Amino acid sequence: MPDIVDAGAYVARLLATPRPGGENVLAFYEHRLGVICTDPRMLLIPLDDHLVHRGDGVFETLKYVGGRLYQVGPHFERMERSAAAIYLAPPCPWDAVAALTLDVCRAGGSDTGLVRVIVGRGPGGFGIDPAECPTPSLTIVAYRFHPRPAEAFAKGVTAFRTSIPAKQNYLARIKSIDYLPNVLMRREATERGEDYPVCYDDKGFLAEGATENICLVDAQGRFIVPELNNALRGTTLMRAVELIQGEIEVVFASVREEAVATAREMMILGTTNDCLSIVRYNGAAVGDGKPGPVSRMIKERIVADIAANGMVI
Repeated sequence: MPDIVDAGAYVARLLATPRPGGENVLAFYEHRLGVICTDPRMLLIPLDDHLVHRGDGVFETLKYVGGRLYQVGPHFERMERSAAAIYLAPPCPWDAVAALTLDVCRAGGSDTGLVRVIVGRGPGGFGIDPAECPTPSLTIVAYRFHPRPAEAFAKGVTAFRTSIPAKQNYLARIKSIDYLPNVLMRREATERGEDYPVCYDDKGFLAEGATENICLVDAQGRFIVPELNNALRGTTLMRAVELIQGEIEVVFASVREEAVATAREMMILGTTNDCLSIVRYNGAAVGDGKPGPVSRMIKERIVADIAANGMVI
């Protein structure tokens, strides 16, 4: 039988226990305690928070580069929509959550990183009824950003059609903690030796990647965005559309897999990579098999936009 210990002995054992990934944690805030901590060994969430055992919560991940936190407004607007969709609100006002997010980034002591904001149903029991939980939980974690090497942007990446179907439309539009289908997509990509998975809905229309939006440049040079029926409305995607509006025709349309064969370019858009060219899909070259001018332009403009318009931390 394991030892039965008091809180002091338990905490001592906890502090002596290895913490995989702890070297990447810069700082975090836990609303129940109301403080920011820089010791990853103390990054804990109560197991009876419905966030943990029911996936009952929402999150956003923001990037900061060169001391500039990007897309603060769009990320928190989407988080507020996601939370409202599951009848959840943070334990403090949303503007306070945003201010705390900046505080955590600053406390991490790095001018570049990622910060994840998580709102959960809160602790209170192991049932399924949200009424068990009297107070929602809020955790904010700043952690190191390990970007893809420049070579990946110069050469492009591969993608394939995953066997995992897109989420139901009402769930796909909520950025909830329940990312099991996304996890399975990522696992399948690793097993196949591919860089990125691409999923389709039950009607055969292109939906999204595991954590990114997927777009095409068609044979006419138009920027094709798959209709966001079974995909999350990406903050990077929508900003990219704004940055190219007026120069390239943007079309939101239902996209079948056959469209990839005639596309000039295929790309992913997301917080971590900004914009990255897919040069091979299901083993076949996309366009001329090299990163195209539109994806390169979008990447350059987002990088410049971060520097010009990111919020100073």
